[in-house]
Amino acid sequence: MMRWDVHEQPDRLFAATGGRSRAYTEFDLVSLVVSESEPAAGMAPEAVQILRLCRHPMALVEVSARLRMPVGVVAILLSDLLAEGRISVRHPSSAAVGGAGRPAPRGAEPAPARLPDTGLVREVLVALKNL
Repeated sequence: MMRWDVHEQPDRLFAATGGRSRAYTEFDLVSLVVSESEPAAGMAPEAVQILRLCRHPMALVEVSARLRMPVGVVAILLSDLLAEGRISVRHPSSAAVGGAGRPAPRGAEPAPARLPDTGLVREVLVALKNL
């Protein structure tokens, strides 16, 4: 995991986002992010970390916490990866899943979507505020 130096952070975050302050796509904090490809040579280190972290569905807020980067910056990076087709993003309540994040079998009754535990989401938000 990459650690950010407090004095270096604003410049580094500016460089990581290409100077942008807004994502091209709107994301919900609990949107699930899943890698659709492996990292490629020459990719930015932050993008490589995101693709490795999101091999299994992970909420945007959790990606932010693991990268130790602000949610807004992570949303910009995710927006770029989404535009390149390297990730897919979905809201947990919009996906019918059949256990372990796999799609429900064809013809099967869709399983009710499971939202993240609100206690866990609160803990993540508190941890983000403490950063």
